[in-house]
Amino acid sequence: MTDEKDDPLMVRAVEKAFRILTIFDAANPRQTLTQLADKAGLDKSATQRFTHTLSRLGYLRKDARTKAYELTPKTLNLAYQYTRSSPVVLRAHPYLSHLNRTTEETISLTMLDDTEIIYLSRYLSPNVLDTDVIVGSRLPAYCSAGGLALLSMLEDSLVEEVLDRSHLRAYTAKTIYDREGIWERIRLVRDRGFALVEEQIYPGDISIAAPILLQDGQIMAAVSLGASRFRYQEDTMVQRFAPALVAAARSMSQAIPT
Repeated sequence: MTDEKDDPLMVRAVEKAFRILTIFDAANPRQTLTQLADKAGLDKSATQRFTHTLSRLGYLRKDARTKAYELTPKTLNLAYQYTRSSPVVLRAHPYLSHLNRTTEETISLTMLDDTEIIYLSRYLSPNVLDTDVIVGSRLPAYCSAGGLALLSMLEDSLVEEVLDRSHLRAYTAKTIYDREGIWERIRLVRDRGFALVEEQIYPGDISIAAPILLQDGQIMAAVSLGASRFRYQEDTMVQRFAPALVAAARSMSQAIPT
């Protein structure tokens, strides 16, 4: 991949504007001009021009009292347009909805994005898990069911590259985050055709996932089912849900156009 610094077609102003937009998160919902400049690595004058432009376009709002900036609802437009135009999301919908109705458990569609998985669709269960995962949420690939399902389909060298860039750490007392343990799980997924994790990120959570592939074998996404560990044990999850999940993933693989 071409380095950004050596890319003659790269429009730096656009990159810097998006750099500012991505600074805002749950921990930092409001930012002053100085904070934005420091975190974006830009001088204050340039940051002021970018924030002014983004505010005029409707993507940022400046508080008149505190002078701090925050994102506006308009930033949701891109996400909305993606969900209404993505072949993966649109073609997967009836299968995910059917799984949700027949299992009465939470069903999700995720995609690998560098070292993380991002949630594209989510169908909640009547027995809702107490997690903050919503559409657009990101979780580490190395310890999530969807992530392991997708990593298992990559060549070993690509898996190693993902792990090299990942911040491997424990989220719970049960998180497997050492290389040997992660590889053991990936090999198991390759043998079984699905991934199963228990309390790797959230206490009380148990999830199972299967990869969705295009007809030419290109990795696309993963379908996962999340439930409460207090309602299901690992063997019950496998017996009750694995066949339906794998079958749905295969059907979606055929339904999504190449």
